[in-house]
Amino acid sequence: DIVHTVDEGRAVVANIAGTAVDTDGNTHSFEGGHYISVVGYRDGGHTATIADSADPNMASYRMSVDNLADWIATRGYTAS
Repeated sequence: DIVHTVDEGRAVVANIAGTAVDTDGNTHSFEGGHYISVVGYRDGGHTATIADSADPNMASYRMSVDNLADWIATRGYTAS
């Protein structure tokens, strides 16, 4: 869904909860829930680029799609 949506010039909006680690080893924690936008990808879609309004000092970061899938597992996403 990420590859298809981003290739069409749109973003995936994900409703996440809990804690996840990005590709640089930084922890992102939103126990009460939070929305993020997935705005890009690399490695054939195995790594997602995330735009996150929660911290202006880290407004963009990358995360493996496996970690991202775990992060949104209890909430969901939309790619439309």
